[in-house]
Amino acid sequence: MSTETIINKVANSGLVSLDLEEHYHPGERVVYDLKDNLFQGLILREKDFREFLKNHDWSAYQDKNVAIVCSEDAIVPTWAYMLLAVKLEPFAHAFVFGDLTALENKLFYEALEKIDPENYRNARVVIKGCSKHPVPTSAYVEITRRLKPVVQSLMFGEPCSTVPLYKRPRVS
Repeated sequence: MSTETIINKVANSGLVSLDLEEHYHPGERVVYDLKDNLFQGLILREKDFREFLKNHDWSAYQDKNVAIVCSEDAIVPTWAYMLLAVKLEPFAHAFVFGDLTALENKLFYEALEKIDPENYRNARVVIKGCSKHPVPTSAYVEITRRLKPVVQSLMFGEPCSTVPLYKRPRVS
């Protein structure tokens, strides 16, 4: 009977795994639709809008992530969105003009800004591909942009099965 030693090649590979899901902001995502402030679903009356802004309970947005949209085909002046931003700023964790996809992109962009690429200098990095929470494609593009200048190699997937993305050329 022979005794063979099982070697974990993945553990010994020197690969560094980076899971973008770890940077998912857990806060609630909500949509603020300006259509509810339109007069007859067509126009925004400044006086009425300012009265609404003054009386609305903005604390309802405490620590939430807010996507600001107008789902009606109406001409909404830019200052209306700016006034919403003024009111949301003291309460919301984050807010954007745009849909929930734009909001998710912003949340991930902010999270990735906190990653120091120097921590990955000369490393062989695998960007993990599977996650329970949706990670936007924009986050994968952004982390690639941030890490490519410093890493030895960049891969996508799992350490046991990767898709090579970049390998720094050897200098002779």
